[in-house]
Amino acid sequence: MSEQTSSKVDFSKYFQPPSLKDARRRRRQAVQIINDFSIPEDMAAIGRGKQYLIETYGCQMNEHDTEVMAGILEKMGYHETDDPKLADVILINTCAIRENAENKVFGHIGTLKTLKLEKPGLILGVCGCMAQEEVVVNKILAKHPQVDLIFGTHNIHRLPQLLKEALFSKEMVVEVWSKEGDIVENLPQSRRGHFQAWVNIMYGCDKFCTYCIVPYTRGKERSRHPQEIIQEVRELARQGYKEITLLGQNVNAYGKDLPDLQNYGLGNLMDEIRRIGIPRVRFTTSHPKDFDDHLIEVLAKGGNLCEHIHLPVQSGSSDVLKIMGRGYTRERYLELFHKIKDAVPNASFTTDIIVGFPNETDEQFEETLSLVRECEFDGGFTFIYSPRAGTPAARMKDNIPMDVKKERLQRLNKLMDEFSAKSNAEYQDRTVEVLVEGESRKNPEVLSGHTRTNKVVNFRGPKSLIGELVKVKITNAKMWSLNGEWQEETQGVR
Repeated sequence: MSEQTSSKVDFSKYFQPPSLKDARRRRRQAVQIINDFSIPEDMAAIGRGKQYLIETYGCQMNEHDTEVMAGILEKMGYHETDDPKLADVILINTCAIRENAENKVFGHIGTLKTLKLEKPGLILGVCGCMAQEEVVVNKILAKHPQVDLIFGTHNIHRLPQLLKEALFSKEMVVEVWSKEGDIVENLPQSRRGHFQAWVNIMYGCDKFCTYCIVPYTRGKERSRHPQEIIQEVRELARQGYKEITLLGQNVNAYGKDLPDLQNYGLGNLMDEIRRIGIPRVRFTTSHPKDFDDHLIEVLAKGGNLCEHIHLPVQSGSSDVLKIMGRGYTRERYLELFHKIKDAVPNASFTTDIIVGFPNETDEQFEETLSLVRECEFDGGFTFIYSPRAGTPAARMKDNIPMDVKKERLQRLNKLMDEFSAKSNAEYQDRTVEVLVEGESRKNPEVLSGHTRTNKVVNFRGPKSLIGELVKVKITNAKMWSLNGEWQEETQGVR
């Protein structure tokens, strides 16, 4: 499709722009559970002798979506490659949370134009959260005719049909649904690891924070039935997996939409999973508004439930939190934080914080710093606010100068670094349990893994330890990681 033609085609039948008003009505709509996924007969061997490459941006949910798409492609006969020049299909799985992520994706699409010219038979697709945004779709249609296929987050299960259209059509294939999403079970997965696994327990988000595009790109909150989740976890245990992470855009809201189960939430689910023979169980991402007392009681039981809580606060000012639409106050967050800490004394806490939100005053930013001082987070993700098209905050005046935003971020990061170093220092000379995940990025002679509290530990040992739980004595506690010595003969962990 030429650039001139694509700009004149009406794609409105494929895509309706997100509407906050319509989205807030969506909870009345029923969620379909689809159990009959299969590869169409005429596509079952279409990839034989061919290769695919999926490039992933964003969160764990995107990473897990990539595992599903890889599983579907492999069922069609494709094999994975990490070399774009060898690929017959390249899918770019995108993230819509930050503006810089979007800029990286468009830059990368631009670099693939030359490859597409050299290899006209290459199928280039853009999928994921960015593909659910009208402005992004329109930009691709107008400026990137080298893209063959655009699809969103709700129709990954239709990848075989979409790929067929892209292979045999002369026009760009666009299928981006504005519907709120269904639950598709029994999808094939090509898991990236053999000892760690992500398990989706729910999809979507109904929180509508004013700065966030996720409720539009991921749809309404919809929970998988616990029976399906427990069956998947048991199968992972049977296969010898050492760690699973339960995934949800707002994982604490799990179960609220299940009509046949009353008062069944994340705490109930984790209490059942706690009895399954997997050494480590994690969950992410939490929303403070939905973190209830029952979940805290279950986490306090310990066992295979890891002592790490990611609890995004976003701001330490109640006034800013109100404008953000977070649904809690500073006081409520701190009450929850201390309640969890009292119940799980050894827990580590990480968080997310945005600086420079519209109208954030110096005094309100100082409130964020004071909250960080009180909580002494082990780490966190800190961001400068950038507007996302289609969100309510994008209509607010972005009135904090960039130099002020950068200065605030610098001060916040310095404080976060101090508490990270303080937290890590407490591990000095302790022996800890580490799940060995692979070689260190900086040195292939060094192994790297995480503690139950999600601390990074680097140490020397044989490659045969990868995928195993081992004991490591910490010899050097640094700001963001721990160095240690493998305790080959040690049996106990203190």
